[in-house]
Amino acid sequence: MTRAQLAGSSYSLRSLSRLATAAQASKINPSETAITLPNEISWVAWSGLPPHSGEMATLYGGLDKPGPYLVLMKWYPGYMSAPHSYATDRLSLVLSGTWWVNSGADFDPDATVPVPAGGFIRRVARTPHYDGVKKSAEVPAVIALFGIAPVELQLVDPIKPAWRQL
Repeated sequence: MTRAQLAGSSYSLRSLSRLATAAQASKINPSETAITLPNEISWVAWSGLPPHSGEMATLYGGLDKPGPYLVLMKWYPGYMSAPHSYATDRLSLVLSGTWWVNSGADFDPDATVPVPAGGFIRRVARTPHYDGVKKSAEVPAVIALFGIAPVELQLVDPIKPAWRQL
């Protein structure tokens, strides 16, 4: 807009200046908006599982605390979960890499379906499934998982290992 157009409009340079000042953002209030930058995410190796099979970072809530949770799971190539289910639905978003998933009680890594970064998976409560990253992958898969805790994981066959090395 030219100065002549501004002069003929209902806006003056003074009112535009006031609008620009009012539009400046105030400082963020960390008690109202919590931010965790990538370098601040604390990754922890999965306990009780094969070394270098995966890591987890809890961003909100917890898998054992009642209520909503948001965790990141990093799956390394060559590992998959055994068929299992959860008591509640679980929503998953692949952030990087490729996650291989399937439904059913029979473990067959060759029957898994690739879900690349940006893909979404909904696991329906109490339905068996398994997932992981194929050995041929060059990078881990990072998955964001959201659900309602406490998480009650039930293995289809509790006699077999919960994790499988491919």
